[in-house]
Amino acid sequence: MTNGLPMSVPASGLPARVRIHEVGARDGLQNEKTTVPTAVKAEFIHRLAAAGLGTIEATSFVHPKWVPQLADAAELMPLLADVDAHLPVLVPNERGLDRALELGVTEIAVFGSATESFAKANLNRTVDESLAMFEPVVARAREAGATVRGYLSMCFGDPWEGPVPVEQVAAVARRLYDLGCTELSLGDTIGVATPGHVTALLAALVEQGVPTDRLAVHFHDTYGQALSNTLAALQRGVTVVDASAGGLGGCPYAKSATGNLATEDLVWMLNGLGIDTGVDLDRLTATSVWMAEQLGRPSPSRTVRALSHQEP
Repeated sequence: MTNGLPMSVPASGLPARVRIHEVGARDGLQNEKTTVPTAVKAEFIHRLAAAGLGTIEATSFVHPKWVPQLADAAELMPLLADVDAHLPVLVPNERGLDRALELGVTEIAVFGSATESFAKANLNRTVDESLAMFEPVVARAREAGATVRGYLSMCFGDPWEGPVPVEQVAAVARRLYDLGCTELSLGDTIGVATPGHVTALLAALVEQGVPTDRLAVHFHDTYGQALSNTLAALQRGVTVVDASAGGLGGCPYAKSATGNLATEDLVWMLNGLGIDTGVDLDRLTATSVWMAEQLGRPSPSRTVRALSHQEP
C-alpha cells in the first residue's frame, strides 16, 4: 500500500496529464529466453488494463525466427477482445501488416533506427532502405483507418557508432514523420541519454517541424537516468511516455541495453508531481509481482520492491 505517499507537490511548467504507453507485454517479454505461455501474456495484459493503463502494446507480428517469444501473436489477439484499452502491435513489413489487419488491429507501430549500424543489425537494411520498406506499410495502414506509431531507436547513442549527432536524429525523425506516422517514439535504446541531451533533441525536432504533441519518449535505465530524462521531456511539453511494468525488457540486438523505465517508478514520480495518469499504483504493483512470479525472478523496479517488500 502507498499509504497516501508520495505527497503530491505539483511543479510549474509540467503537463496536467501524461499518457503512459505500456510496453511490458511486447518489448518487455520479447527478450525472455523461456517461452511465456500465451494465456499468461493475455492475463498480464488484462491485469495491466484493470490497473488503469489505457495503452498497452500487445505483441509483434514479426517472423518467429527473429523473435520466437512473440510467435503466438495471432493466437494472443483474439484473447484480448474484451480488454478495455488501446492495443497497438508492432509490424516489421507489409506481411506483418496483413496479419495484423486480418485480426482487426487498428493501431500499429513500425520500428526504425537513427543510425546505420543499428538499422543493419536490426533490419539488415540501411536507414534509407528501412524507410522505403516502411513507406507502403504506413500508407496502407493509414488507408485502412489505423494509426501508426513510428519508433526511432538509437536516438542518443549507438553501441557501434558512439555519440549520434542531434541533427542526424532529427533529420531521420522528420522523414519518418513525413511517411504519415501519427506518433513518433524517441528511443534511448542503450540508456545513455542525459537531460540536456533530451532537451537539445526535442528542440531540434521542433526546428525540423515535428510537433511536440506528436512525440513520445522511450528511455532505458542503464545508467539510472530514465526518470531524469523523462522529467526533462515533460518540461519540453512531451505528454506520452513509454514504460514497462516491472521494468521488464531490453533490446535483443543491442547487448548493452538493459531494462526499460519501470512503469511503477514513473507513476510514483508523476503522482508526486500531481500529474494524472489514471493508473492505480497498488494494482499495477500487484500485477508486476505476479508477472515476476511467472518469470521466476524479482522485479527490477525499485517501486515494486519498496511497495511489495521484494528482495533485490
